[in-house]
Amino acid sequence: MLQKIIYSLIICIFCWNPFYAQKKNKQKEEKIEEGVPTLESQMIDPLSPARAAFYSAVLPGLGQAYNKKYWKIPIVYAALGTGVYFIVDNQQEYERYRTAYKLRISGRPDEFDGTGGQPNISEDGLIRAQDILKKNKDLAVFITLGLYALNIIEANVDAHLDDRAFNRNLSWRPSLYVNPVNNEPIAGLNLKFDF
Repeated sequence: MLQKIIYSLIICIFCWNPFYAQKKNKQKEEKIEEGVPTLESQMIDPLSPARAAFYSAVLPGLGQAYNKKYWKIPIVYAALGTGVYFIVDNQQEYERYRTAYKLRISGRPDEFDGTGGQPNISEDGLIRAQDILKKNKDLAVFITLGLYALNIIEANVDAHLDDRAFNRNLSWRPSLYVNPVNNEPIAGLNLKFDF
């Protein structure tokens, strides 16, 4: 008796599948006839990522504008502007301590000799301050160049992941289920990708 039920279920599954597939194909044909754009009918420019990367390399933020992600442009300029600020600030402080050190070894008064309300810093302290500020400036240059490269990479990747290619085929929806074992709610996420 159990074998007959299992065979019946298998036959139903195999018979159901072709009807379901034909129904899906009819729905696809109806969508094409209605003029709804599908993945096949969309024109995707294969050079778009290269253009976006080139534009971002020429002028930071231009690749984001090319991708029509205008909200990212202030983030790009804030990141690069912060890096440039730290480069300039560390360079100015380095020059200040270097000038004070040069004045000190030549025997003339400088701003860090303890007069005029400034702290008294020794020659070794001036040398250490110069070393630290030079390292900080070099680090700021390295980080700023990394942010510049990240701007280019982001524009390229964003152009590759154009939403038009996925908006009809990819969907997600939050869901809430009840666990049948202990009747506790379970939060989840349903992802659906149609080919």
